[in-house]
Amino acid sequence: MKMAANLKLLSFLIPCAFLVPVLITMAPDLKEAWNSEALQNMKTVFIGIFLEAAPFLLMGVLLSSLMQWFVSEEMVRKLTPKNPISGVLVAGLLGIIFPICECGMIPVVRRLMHKGMPAYIAVTFILSGPVVNPIVFTATLLAFPSHPEITIARMGLAFAVAASIGMLVYVFVRRNPLRIPKVAVTEVKTHPGFKMAQPHGHANDHDHNHVKNWRSFFIHAGDEFVDMSKYLVIGALITACIQTFISRSDLISLGNGPVASYVFMMGFAYVLSLCSTSDAFVASAFSHTFALGPLVSFLVLGPMLDFKSTLMLLSTFRTRFVIGLSLAIITLVFAGSWLINLLV
Repeated sequence: MKMAANLKLLSFLIPCAFLVPVLITMAPDLKEAWNSEALQNMKTVFIGIFLEAAPFLLMGVLLSSLMQWFVSEEMVRKLTPKNPISGVLVAGLLGIIFPICECGMIPVVRRLMHKGMPAYIAVTFILSGPVVNPIVFTATLLAFPSHPEITIARMGLAFAVAASIGMLVYVFVRRNPLRIPKVAVTEVKTHPGFKMAQPHGHANDHDHNHVKNWRSFFIHAGDEFVDMSKYLVIGALITACIQTFISRSDLISLGNGPVASYVFMMGFAYVLSLCSTSDAFVASAFSHTFALGPLVSFLVLGPMLDFKSTLMLLSTFRTRFVIGLSLAIITLVFAGSWLINLLV
């Protein structure tokens, strides 16, 4: 099915491949624009961002595949603490042991919740795991070698926001937030005042038996790397265009705004939908334009909430829960990054 879709897309791309040299030949202005200095600078910035980020994206994909194929989710569930405070703290730091990219986090957590993981622990892990892990820590340090405070602020704010939202979910969410049909479910108490729905049969069971060998591991890693690379390419291209075609004075005036700079960087992170292992290299392109607070808001919000993860959240959780979760993330990230900028 996937191969048939790719072949169908290829049938549309082949005419475009023949159309490009025709347009260049028939339009001298277009040819001059393609060879212009501005476009050459844009290509240089784009290639630089991509080549810096690609190794960390590959590392994250390999570790994510290891988690999926060789680590039992049942083992993770058994290690989950029963105390809510301990559960939130452990879930906030679980990314250090299981450094899964945000793109693979939601399906894994959904399966864990089907096995009985409480929602507040699952949400904390979803929000903190893509940021609080050694790969993202190293990538951020290398992206900002002369500003270690950005790395520290990113890790600290991500943990604080994830833990705070986890406790909010524990206190206020009293029903199962998963998008599960009402039929064929039983309720099992997971903590006082909260009931976790467990599906019967195989209607909602996403745990399938796969052949776990190195061949399947590399096939999965390759598919995930190809799938995630398009987000990195799009993000690097948009960033290169902004750096090349928008004057630095306009960016500086925007970055000096008390609120506009945060809104711009948080919205930028949401639209780009970059992987957390590579977004630091995109943010580093703005290190001379924006202050610490807006940069941290970009680095923290993106892995927690972006366009692609919103669609995945809506397919997994109830719409009302996703809306409340999104508002809480935006509010806490804005307040935390503003406070960091004020103090540091």
